[in-house]
Amino acid sequence: MSGWRKRQIADSVYAAEEPVMKVLNNEDDIIMTIRKKKIGRRIIIDLTGPEGNAFSLLSYANRYARALDLDGEVITEEMQAGDYENLVMTFDKYFGEYVTLER
Repeated sequence: MSGWRKRQIADSVYAAEEPVMKVLNNEDDIIMTIRKKKIGRRIIIDLTGPEGNAFSLLSYANRYARALDLDGEVITEEMQAGDYENLVMTFDKYFGEYVTLER
């Protein structure tokens, strides 16, 4: 996966603090300070609520896999290969960088 694509999904899931960029306009000698706009927060899924059921997690896995250009079918098969704990651990293995799971 390209770094650009991974950064794009990271930006859509949560926004990290971006460095400030200073631009010098040669015509007017004006310095502008530009900071990248924060898009949102890290996604949190409560496993004790309706978002934490197996079907919801499988749906999220397919959605995030598409966004990250991963093979969603392989991931969901691995998630379904065991019990609920295996499903949660597999989800976290692939998407834990972008999603926080809470109990």
